This record gives sequence, C-alpha cells and structure tokens, in this order.
Amino acid sequence: MEQAPVSSRRAIYLAILVAALGYFVDIYDLLLFSIVRVKSLQSLGVSGDALLSQGVHLLNMQMGGMLIGGVLWGILGDKRGRLSVLFGSIFLYSVANVLNGFVQTTEQYAWLRLIAGIGLAGELGAGITLVSELMPKDTRGYGTSLIAAIGLLGAVVGAVIGNWVDWRTAYFIGGGMGLTLLLLRVSLYESGMFSRLKERTVVARGNFLMLFHSRERALRYLNCILIGLPIWYAIGILVTFSPEFGKALGMTPLPVAGEAVKYSYIGLSIGDLASGLISQRLRSRRKAVLLFLGITSVSVLLYFFGAGVSLFWFYANCVLLGFGIGYWAMFVTMASEQFGTNIRATVTTSVPNFIRGTVVPLTLLFESTRGSLGMRNSALLLGAATVVIALISLSQLQETFGKDLDYLEG
Repeated sequence: MEQAPVSSRRAIYLAILVAALGYFVDIYDLLLFSIVRVKSLQSLGVSGDALLSQGVHLLNMQMGGMLIGGVLWGILGDKRGRLSVLFGSIFLYSVANVLNGFVQTTEQYAWLRLIAGIGLAGELGAGITLVSELMPKDTRGYGTSLIAAIGLLGAVVGAVIGNWVDWRTAYFIGGGMGLTLLLLRVSLYESGMFSRLKERTVVARGNFLMLFHSRERALRYLNCILIGLPIWYAIGILVTFSPEFGKALGMTPLPVAGEAVKYSYIGLSIGDLASGLISQRLRSRRKAVLLFLGITSVSVLLYFFGAGVSLFWFYANCVLLGFGIGYWAMFVTMASEQFGTNIRATVTTSVPNFIRGTVVPLTLLFESTRGSLGMRNSALLLGAATVVIALISLSQLQETFGKDLDYLEG
C-alpha cells in the first residue's frame, strides 16, 4: 500500500474511522457471549448450576485465546505491519463468529470461542498503534479516545441485538459486520514510522523476549498491564455475572446480563471520551487514570452496598461503573507510548489482551472463594485487590503525554 505523509489529515481521519469501526465490531463480538450466555447454553441443553460453571469455562476459553492472540498479533504487527494485523484479526474473529452460529455442542462452542478470542486480540492494539504513530504527539490522546468511545458502543448494539434476535442470528450479524469492514482495507495507509523502520534491516522487530532483556523494561511492561486490572474485574465478574449477584443481593426482579452490559458500556464509552479530554486538559496520562481509578472504587462499593435496592439503581450504577473504568483508552495509549517503534505493536497488542486474560485467574479465584466467603465478600475483596495493584503500578510508570514516539528499543 502507498505510504501517506504523516501530516495527511485524510490518512489520519480514515485510520481513526477504520480502527473505531473495527473496534466496534470487536467489542460487539467480544461481549456478545456475555449477552447471550444463558439463552445460548440453555438451547444447547445446559441448565441449573451448570449455566454458571459452563459460562465460566467458555469465558475462560475466549480469554485464553486472547492471551495467545495478544502475543501472536503483536509480534506480527512489528514484523509485517500494523495494517496486516488490523485486517487479519478482523477476518479471523468474523469467520469464527459466523461459525459460532452453527454450534451444536458446548465443546464446539468452547473451541470456537478460543479461535474467536485469538482473532479478537489483534484489532485494538493495531488500531491504537497505527493512529498513535500517525497523529501529532500533543493531540494523539483525542484520536485514541475516539477509537475507544465509538468502538465500545458495539457492546450497546450487541445488547440490543442480542435481546431482539435469536442468539445464533446475533453471531451471524457480528461476523457479517466484520467481513463487510474488510472492504475498507484498500483505503488505509501504513504508519510512516513503521515504514522507515522496515528499511533498517539490522534492527530487531517484534521480538517478544526483548521485553525481558532488562529488569527495568520487564517491570515497565508488567506495570502497563496491571494498571488495567480493575477494568476486566468489573466487566468479567461484576457485569457478566450480574444476574447471580442480583440474586445474592436479594434483588427482585433480577438484573439481566444483557442490560447490565449495555448500561456499563454506555458509561464506558462516555468515560473513554472524558478520560481522553481530561488527559489532554491536564496534559497528563497518569493524573487522568488516577482520577478514574477513584471513580471505579466508589462505584464498586455502591455495587455491593447500595445499587441492589432496585433495578433502576443497579443499572444506574452500571453506568457509573462503566464510566469509572473508562480509562481503557488511556491505559492502552500509555502502553503504546512507553516503548519504542520496533516493539510498540507487540506491547500495544499484548497488554490489553493480557489484562483481558486476567479474567481467567480472577474468575478462578472468585469460584474458589465464593463458597466460603459468599459471592459479595469474595468479589469485594477481589475488587479491592485489583484497585490497590493498579495504583501501585501506576505510580511506577513515567508520564508519557506529548512524548515523541519515533525511537527504538535497544
């Protein structure tokens, strides 16, 4: 593909548009399982307590796939280019989700969620990396926040469609949207920074092990991951299993998972826009993330000690919870800004998927402790731990607002 000048506004706007639409379909497909979990499993013959255990298993398969894909797509992004990953990942998760609509057993369902997870792992990191490298350093926070804000609305659309149509049809729609998006491939330009990097044949690109060549770099990478821990605690546990929590809190009627997803992602989309604007206003990534971690802490406490009084307040708190974890775009942007061009895609793609993958140990911890501590106490302790870990990790990262990204890791 022809390379566009970095200053080209058309190239920047188009990259933001395609990355945002790709993330829209990504989030639609990623959260669709949470939305149709109960009715899809019921139609496959699962009932009773097995709905929760099978749901956890399938979610873990999906998230396990994202861990694999996070490393795979990240390496390919630095070796083959940002655009190759952007569209390759869209193709894989779209095909997998079309096939999800044909499953007849929970085993087939689980393996296809693994494959879909691998595909879903690549789009956001590639999009954020591409846009970060195309945009001016002092304004790229606007672009990456816009990608996340538009993309996260895919969960809202997924909740609406998941409640209106058969679960199989919902998967067909998601796969179809992704395959349609591939038609925009010919209109995008590769990052100028990456194109220049390709000409330097002696420079190592996409070497995942390079992240662990020094203690400082390894800790930097780990801290980039851990500041996002509360985000997927909230989504993977509090939102996904909202019907079970509603029952534990004595709510009548019980929350619907699809509605909880919809309202939390409305808040998350608004929060991503707000965190980007606040970051630009404060000229600081760290201060914006700190503020949103505070909001997340308040909303988690309200979830267990106030929001359960009625469905209205429960869903209202889901909006607040989503808003609090709306530092998602800042979290991914910070990871992108922390590392050089030769491993930037590796970091930016793997970091959000490793934090998504923490749903696996979090849900296992939740499952192993909820019997002795109870659902509320188990989840509350987990939530407190994720916030504390995120605050410690944030304190160890350097400020990256306005940082020049045209450099290499040695």
